Order: sequence, then C-alpha cells, then structure tokens
Amino acid sequence: MTVVTTRFHCLEPKELEAFLERRRATPAFGRDMSLAENLSAVLRKANEFVPSEAGSILLDNPNAKRSDRARNALTFIASFGDASEGLLGRQISAVDGIAGHVYREGTSYRASDPSDDELFYPIFDHDNQYETRSLVAIPVRIEQEVCGVLELVNRRFTDEAYSQQDVNLLEIFAGFISVSIQNVLDGRQAQEIAKRDNLTGLFNDRYLHVALARAIEQCRRSGDDLALLFLDLDFFKRVNDTHGHLAGSQVLQEVGHLLRKFEKDSEIIAARYGGDEFVLTLPGHDLQQGIDLAESIRERIVSTTFCAARGEIQPEPLYLTGITCSVGIASLRSHLSDQPSAERCKSTLLRLADSAMYVAKETGRNRTATAAVPVRRREVS
Repeated sequence: MTVVTTRFHCLEPKELEAFLERRRATPAFGRDMSLAENLSAVLRKANEFVPSEAGSILLDNPNAKRSDRARNALTFIASFGDASEGLLGRQISAVDGIAGHVYREGTSYRASDPSDDELFYPIFDHDNQYETRSLVAIPVRIEQEVCGVLELVNRRFTDEAYSQQDVNLLEIFAGFISVSIQNVLDGRQAQEIAKRDNLTGLFNDRYLHVALARAIEQCRRSGDDLALLFLDLDFFKRVNDTHGHLAGSQVLQEVGHLLRKFEKDSEIIAARYGGDEFVLTLPGHDLQQGIDLAESIRERIVSTTFCAARGEIQPEPLYLTGITCSVGIASLRSHLSDQPSAERCKSTLLRLADSAMYVAKETGRNRTATAAVPVRRREVS
C-alpha cells in the first residue's frame, strides 16, 4: 500500500478571528486545542476515512454576511494537498462553483466528472495547473444555519468517484467542524461573561483593575497618555426612594447602554465600579480629550429621558428626566509625571479621579472636574 504524506494548512490565528463572530459561542472535538488545530484535525480525520488528494474548509464572513446567501463570499480557511497552502485566504463568490452551490442550497453534492459538470468552477485548476477528476462538497452549519462548505477533491485508492457512503461520512465531519467553531465561541463567551457586570453589561470592577494596569503599561511603553474618568450619578438615591429599586436598576442598565456607545474603539474600557459609579479608561487620550469626552457623556445623561418605555426590569414607563452625573478626571501625563509602577499608577489614577469627582459634586454637581481644577460646565444648547 502506498504511504502518502500529507501536509495540512490553516489560516494564522489572527486571520481566523473574523470567522468566530457567530451569534453564539461554544466546546468537543478537542477541548484543549486551538481552532486551527481543531480544523486541521477534522480535515485529517476526514481524509483518513475518505482518502483524497486535496480538501478544504470554506466559511462565510459573519461580519459581512447577508440573508441572501448568494450575495456572500466564501473564504478558504483550512486546506491540504498540492498547492493547498496558496488557497488560504482566497475567496470565491457564493454564486460560483460547486462549493457555492452547496452553500446556497444547503445540500451535499458530488461530481464524478467535474469537467462535464456545469456547476464546476475551473479557475483554481487553471491557476495551479491542477486536474480535478472527482469532487464532493458538504454544507457546514452553525446552529442550523449554513456558514460554509467542506470540500474533498480526487478520491484516492479507488477507480470510482465519491460514493453516497463517502457523503454520509463527510456529513459527520461537517458536524465536527460546527462543534469545533462553537466550542471556541462558547469559551470566548464564558470569558466575556466573567468580565461583565450582569446589570449594565459594562466590564466589572475586577476586570477593570486588570485591564487598566495593562493599558497603563502599554501607554508607558508607547509614550501615549491615558485619561481616566470617574463618574457618579447625582442624587441617585432619590430614584430608588421615589420610584423603587426596580426603577433604579433600570436607570443603571440604561446608563450602561449609553456608556457603551462611547466605546468608539476597542481600546476604551467602560466599567461599572460599584453602585451608581462608573469608570472609563481612555488609552491614547490626554487630559483635554478626557474632559471633552466627559462633557459629552454628562450632556448625554442630562438630556436623556430614562425609563421611557417598558424595560427589562422596570415594568412600566416612568419618563424620568433631570438625572445628572458628576465626573472626575485624571491622566498619566498631567498627574503622574514620576511614572511609578503600573500597579501604583493604577491606584493613584483611580484615587485622583475619584477625588476630582467629589470636587465636582461639592461645587454644584452635574459638572466635570480634573484632579486639580474644576472645569466650568458647558451649557447644553
């Protein structure tokens, strides 16, 4: 029996990230393996059961996915066989080829003589001087939704093309691809849940301390500034006393949603520090930029009508207006020129911004103050 050595390839981890943005996340083919290792293992096993010269896994991009699958594109994310490494990252339209047909229709397909098959797309044969003599393609699903295709080319060790039994086996391996992706996503989801505050959806204070220390170290290495905002709602106890704790919780949840909208890039961290206190970490922002953002947040809160509709917590609309906040600000360059350790720097920044927030309250509330000098409130037009 001929011994065939086959190399399996997969996109680099960073390039695979885009294909993980599915609606849910989940782990079982190999719980301790990376996605790349899982996909390569699935292809390897599929090739053991249905020996082939080449094979690929193609997925759509969930960030650009449309409900009409014919308008999507498929990307080669894992492959094996001759010239397979050159396929990684290449795209085909979902209207092209047998893979596109399987993706659109959601049904398996096998071709015993692709050269006479009207669905066959010969561009890759032409580009690589390759001959596809037989082909089988199986839809890959995530949560019952078609998201890609498992494709094998040129059946080995038999004079016949792919059989229905081959199709049945490969449909099992398509299920393993689904599980592999879901496992990675579930792990991501579990990690994300552990970082988040259940009520507001913002990061929790435990994660804030870790992320803030990390951001400080990065900014010190790059020479960038970092501003820290400490925000506290004014007279929040009155909401609870007047309308009940359900209303108070609903307001906090809506403030959380509002603050998340200010996370314009992945570097900004918005966290619930405790009670009605919130902290925003702004890497790359100097003191003035922090002041500008704080004023924008303050103005947005004071102009918002809270509990304006039936909410997840508060059952009836209350149309609460006039809720305000006080914000304190400190920054690395303006307040920590001596550059202490990241841990001390983190504690000092939090303390200075917290103290500035109390200055804002003592000088009238509904305003922003730095760790040294109160900033005059900007009037809302």
